[in-house]
Amino acid sequence: MTDAAHSSWPAVELDPVRRLKVMASATKHPNLAERHFSVPFEQLWAVASDLEHELPHIVPGLRSFTLISRDGDRLSGRAVGALGYREHFELVLRPGWCLMQSRVLISGMAAMPDGDGSRFAFFSSLRLPGGPILNRVLRLRPAHRKGRLLDRLQQRVEVRSVPGVAE
Repeated sequence: MTDAAHSSWPAVELDPVRRLKVMASATKHPNLAERHFSVPFEQLWAVASDLEHELPHIVPGLRSFTLISRDGDRLSGRAVGALGYREHFELVLRPGWCLMQSRVLISGMAAMPDGDGSRFAFFSSLRLPGGPILNRVLRLRPAHRKGRLLDRLQQRVEVRSVPGVAE
């Protein structure tokens, strides 16, 4: 055997945001948003990963999110939309990483320290037949939708960073 047969493949480590972008690119018609936040990673992730209390404030159209079970970093939860539609999600939640999938939706978020603040990304993609068509319709104003979600996260981070302010 040659030395090439015994050599190992190169390994590449991706940071959480880049890994999320790879996950998003593997879905059909992903909606991806990314932004730098001028707050420490721990402060940003404390809000973003508080799924039951903060996710409904951040994600437009989400009325509530309830965790049902947890086994280490594997969770399951139930989302209720503004119109009452319920969906069961399986999740992986780790520091700087959250991937959620249901029968109709896959989404995720990632964060990491970045210079004097944090980098955050969020994506979602419908998994339904006809999902690509609906995604295209929803993308008529993609910058507005993406910016709105990131703006809401910024507002929640600000609210949680003020001592004595609770919502």
